[in-house]
Amino acid sequence: MRVIRPLGEDPPAIWLATILGMLATAALLGVVSATAGLGVAGWIAGLVTGSAATALLATARMRSDNPAILPADWVTLTRALLIAGVAGLVADSFGRPVSIMALVSLSAVALVLDAVDGQVARRTGTDTPLGARIDGEVDAFLILLLSIKVSQDYGGWILAIGAARYALLLAGWLIPWLAAPLPPRYWRKVVAAVQGIVLTVAASGLLDRLTAMIVVAAAMLALAESFGRDVIWLYRTGAGARARRALRLAITILAVALVWGVLVAPDQHRFLTPAILVRIPVEGLVLVAVAMVLPARPRQIVAGAAGILFGLLTLVKVLNIGFYSQVGRAFNPVLGWGDIPPAIGVVRDSIGATRTNVALVALLLGLILVIGAITASAIHITTVAARHRRAAAGSLAALTAAWVLCAGLSLRIVPSSPVASTSDAGLVVAQVRDTQLELRDQGHFDEALRGSDPQASVPASDLLTGLRGKDVLIVFVESYGQVAVQGTNFSAGVDAVLSQGTASLARAGWSAQSAWLTSPTFGGISWLAHSTLQSGLWVDNEQRYSELVGSRRFTLSDAFGKAGWRTVADDPSNDYYWPPGKSFYHYDQIYDRRNVGYHGPTFSYASMPDQYTLAAFQRSELTAGHKPLMAEIDLVSSHTPWAPLPTMVPWNKVGDGSIFDPMPARSETPIAVWRNANTGRQFYGQSIQYSLQALTSWVTEVNDPNLVLIMLGDHQPSTLVSGAGANHEVPVSIVARDPSVFRQVASWHWQAGLQPGPSAPLEQMDAFRNQFLDTFSTGSAQGVLAHGPAAPQQPR
Repeated sequence: MRVIRPLGEDPPAIWLATILGMLATAALLGVVSATAGLGVAGWIAGLVTGSAATALLATARMRSDNPAILPADWVTLTRALLIAGVAGLVADSFGRPVSIMALVSLSAVALVLDAVDGQVARRTGTDTPLGARIDGEVDAFLILLLSIKVSQDYGGWILAIGAARYALLLAGWLIPWLAAPLPPRYWRKVVAAVQGIVLTVAASGLLDRLTAMIVVAAAMLALAESFGRDVIWLYRTGAGARARRALRLAITILAVALVWGVLVAPDQHRFLTPAILVRIPVEGLVLVAVAMVLPARPRQIVAGAAGILFGLLTLVKVLNIGFYSQVGRAFNPVLGWGDIPPAIGVVRDSIGATRTNVALVALLLGLILVIGAITASAIHITTVAARHRRAAAGSLAALTAAWVLCAGLSLRIVPSSPVASTSDAGLVVAQVRDTQLELRDQGHFDEALRGSDPQASVPASDLLTGLRGKDVLIVFVESYGQVAVQGTNFSAGVDAVLSQGTASLARAGWSAQSAWLTSPTFGGISWLAHSTLQSGLWVDNEQRYSELVGSRRFTLSDAFGKAGWRTVADDPSNDYYWPPGKSFYHYDQIYDRRNVGYHGPTFSYASMPDQYTLAAFQRSELTAGHKPLMAEIDLVSSHTPWAPLPTMVPWNKVGDGSIFDPMPARSETPIAVWRNANTGRQFYGQSIQYSLQALTSWVTEVNDPNLVLIMLGDHQPSTLVSGAGANHEVPVSIVARDPSVFRQVASWHWQAGLQPGPSAPLEQMDAFRNQFLDTFSTGSAQGVLAHGPAAPQQPR
């Protein structure tokens, strides 16, 4: 039998430790106050924490079988005093900024000492269950404090980490078997240490916000697994018959709630309200009815299949929510998969490859868990219903009667969602119908793509004769949609820039006219708009785009090249070889971030400011005596996430872009901007203002009398900015100095200035190619439409 040899064998030694602990607390807080600053709240919290810790340790030892302060207790007491300093800083953080260095240092030392007290106890032969319990409670309190601090920056959900231990303690008072002692388990200690380390790192700010949130979420999952394993062990070893019945009932309720929730959940974010749950899903009623009449084995198969189907439909709803939010339409399960890789690519360009990959892995694991949970819940519900047929039959009859009554009365609590829900069944029907329509429309597109194109047969001598000797630039302004200039709380700033731009152009001898185009895309996937404008075909998904760029369709760049222009593409967002640029568009020169000499910082998605893109293009192409030029230029400073934003510099100072070096640090980060949706909208407006200001001032800076500029948006911004149900309209303007250009486009009836009004003409973007070529060419292709299936006109 091991004999414990305490340092002090009588109560006076314990009282001495108590006094020393309280004095040391005051001394530590004094040091923290002198070096890092500590307010009144911090002093109070620190003194209370240190005094309480020493008093609790002393009381516990006084009441133990060996009333003495053991060697490991001194280490534990030291940790508790360090944590008192952490408590003071956390308390102060609610009223003022505190020293992160001090907080992290105190926490780090306390975490290191956590490994020391156990070693001391084992080497001195003084390890006791009470010492381990005290050590664990000190760990738990440090984790609570750190979770409070980290939650101030990352959200209240992190408080669950700190509250977990105390939630179990409270549950143990209410449910006795949860308070039973747990056997030692090494993994439990590892998980507890990981929580402290991860929260300390998150508090330090060493990691960016997204990475820190992912790491903290992973730590929380490990904690949930550890606590879950402990609760299961306590249940198996100590729960009585009543507790087991209550747990079975709770599991059944949770299973019903989960299946009920996913069946009535909408597929658009704007309909996600608590009232949506006050509906009766017919799919759930059918599942229970089938389960009550089937034998055990077929019932499990049917329930499992239904659960997987419900899970997959939930995935479709999630995809629909994302698609409606970003591109303004539902996800197509047949043709929509090709839209996902480009979306991932945009995210990767915005936040980096590593964080994107981590997020994708987390999302995949989450989807697997959700589908697994839905399937298990469906099986559990049917098993319970079959086991309690009489009660299940009564409940089923009551809910069925209520469903029929609500359906007959067309009862709705939420305007768009009837109480008698057929949400998942309706989703299946809608997906099948939309797929059939999409396949039919795709057939029309294929016919147009393979058919003859009268524009391609116009002789070179007749092509674009009205623009001979002109430099024609087609400039897409990223996310420049109707909401930027009409009816929003940020459109006034954009309108002011357009008015100033129109005036400054006019003073320099330039004129402008504007109208509207209906874009085939919304919220993203800009190349669909680019290819639609150039090809005269309605390209509204990735499959069509892939077919188009693999074809020999006659494009605007082909027309200019055939007529003798030098053709150029300038896309600063690209950092890789772009095969369609040569094989389909047949550009003579392609510029991207690799070959324009930029040595400045990136701005999230935008690899360089629009001002540099235009300045570099001028240096490379608009040289004295150059050949007439046609170029497509893509300005991307207004690409989501719209932060950080550059600012204008004098054009003669642009240089190699290093002048922009300080700007990202002076601007907001994407995470800071998107904490509030209204702030995100304002930054969107500011980004459009910057791009338009850069472009209009560049025109006057270049002062090329032969320049003809076609300036347009590629699509509306995402639903988060545009709002639910927004149309696909984008502004388009033509800017030129030569009056003959406007005489030729007089039949277009565009409005004067850079800002189109509500009554300005509206055309689909796929009509622009033919309109443009027919207007400026002498050939006979006018009146021959070759732009394939037209999308329905958007309501004005």
